[in-house]
Amino acid sequence: MAIAGTVTQLREKLLARSIPAVTRWNRLEGRPRTHDFDRALKAEVRDALWMLAKQWQFGEFMGDDAGSPVLARICLGSTQFDRFTPGTAADEAFSLERPLETTVERRPLRWGSPASKLSLDLRLALGRRWRKMLASRLAANQLTVDYWPAYLLEYTVDAPDPAALADAPICAHVDVWQQFGAAAGRAMDGFALLEHIADGGAAADTVGATVGDTATLATMADELEKWMLALIDQPDDPSRDSWQPARLEYRFGCSAPDGAVGFNATAEEYYSGHLDWYSLDRDASVVAGGGAAAAAPVLSSNTFIPVSLVFSGMPNTRWWEFEERRTNFGQVTPDTPEIGKLLLLEFGLVYANDWFVFPHTLPIGSVARVQGIVLTNVFGERIWIEPVRGKGEPSWDRWSMFQLTGDEQASDLVLLPSTPFVMEGAALEEVALVRDEMANLVFGIERRVPMASGTSKPGGEAGRELFQALTRIQGEPAPPPAPVALVRYQLMNTVPEHWIPFLPVHVPGSARETQMQRGAVPRMLGPSPADLKIVEPRTSLLRPGLDENPKLPYFVYEEEVPRAGIQVSMSYQRTRWLDGKVFVWLGATKNTGRGETSSGIAFDQLVQTDFKPV
Repeated sequence: MAIAGTVTQLREKLLARSIPAVTRWNRLEGRPRTHDFDRALKAEVRDALWMLAKQWQFGEFMGDDAGSPVLARICLGSTQFDRFTPGTAADEAFSLERPLETTVERRPLRWGSPASKLSLDLRLALGRRWRKMLASRLAANQLTVDYWPAYLLEYTVDAPDPAALADAPICAHVDVWQQFGAAAGRAMDGFALLEHIADGGAAADTVGATVGDTATLATMADELEKWMLALIDQPDDPSRDSWQPARLEYRFGCSAPDGAVGFNATAEEYYSGHLDWYSLDRDASVVAGGGAAAAAPVLSSNTFIPVSLVFSGMPNTRWWEFEERRTNFGQVTPDTPEIGKLLLLEFGLVYANDWFVFPHTLPIGSVARVQGIVLTNVFGERIWIEPVRGKGEPSWDRWSMFQLTGDEQASDLVLLPSTPFVMEGAALEEVALVRDEMANLVFGIERRVPMASGTSKPGGEAGRELFQALTRIQGEPAPPPAPVALVRYQLMNTVPEHWIPFLPVHVPGSARETQMQRGAVPRMLGPSPADLKIVEPRTSLLRPGLDENPKLPYFVYEEEVPRAGIQVSMSYQRTRWLDGKVFVWLGATKNTGRGETSSGIAFDQLVQTDFKPV
């Protein structure tokens, strides 16, 4: 009986094949005993001599007698900021009730100009708030009469007149005109009530209020003003604004008590939108507190265990370990002047595991000065480490990580009460200051201008619409006389409505230094020369001095407008503070421009006419 799977008569079967062959298949595969491959990836070496040779090859035996820190005790002195200086105004008490960005950046809202009103949305919001306050007081029997009809009649939104020259900034834009028309006679202008009170009036003197309701209405008016300031944070006094129009950036100072001299830091050029310690410079020429003796910083100490610093992409301490490759320092190619990148590479590659963290909590709005650290290593040695401080005259090669400029004699750590995140709305105003070398002028191009309704519109579109509305009201300019020659003399041409010129003028007392003064381009409309008016900027960024009585000139330092130009924008900012309170303010930021431009303006030209000689 044949065995299953065997071939009988093997010789005959092989002779029947021309090329006898025996084919076998065999598969070699691993049989893992676990689903974890960590040990296989470690590439373990069993040869201890090979391991010692590799350590010798990489120089790991050439170490120095330096132990790792196991215990540290820090001693530092800290003091709180107590004075704040907005711009060039007098100093005031430093407050932690709001973020420092809000205190520095908040700009006063622009409610209108002598020609027209602005911010209709906020005016209506104040009016609705006043109506709700009247209704709640009437329901609580705190008012004897419903005064809403009287307030609506006295402070109503007026319907704009398309034939009036003063209402041209409203009627020139269809969407703005529609909003004013919808609110006219139906809604109350709440800010008009606050203006009446600010001019010396009272909330009850225009509605025929009874004597018993006068005090209640006055209290309600104070609550309405506080509600407006809580809705959008503004400076209490417009003259205490940190914005410097001549520099197109913010300037402020912070002071803290530090002996008789004090600690004073100033931010001369702040425009980025985020405050941190590097925004400040130490100003040793200013004495905090007016020169009065102040308390010295409070000394404190803390003992803790140092922890090795770990960061993303940190190289492994052993050469044969597998890297996670999330950060490839080899692909960083810094140029010679890029010191920041070079420091980053040296920090990450050369001294990766030589840094330790000493956690120490400091209050916000404080200045800390490390006196020294007592470090104990694994050998029981105690080492006193002092901070890097300047000795003698300042030198260009003296540097430390968190040292303020001008703080050569000390190493102060500044912790500002700033917010880590700010939400920014769409630009309400946007201005680009560019150089026109052909005309030897600087132009302020209003790329986005505010509307009377509270929104904004591109400057070019708004300028064309306003020009068309003024042309409809004033009429076309008188045509030139009939030509009597092939050419005629043209004094100058014009530029678009949203281009505001700045002319170079000498700084008083200097024969060489110049600055840029805001100029004006005439708007040529109307048949009479008396109809000739100048084009005024519509953004608050370019209007300093125009709303004053009398009007004041506006200057910009020439060095603030480089060859690339600058872009300045204003928008609403929103953030939340430590106690959860929300702050909203109108702030400005500045960025680099996009280069030079050409306005096409020209003077003293000979223009060809259609004259045909006989």
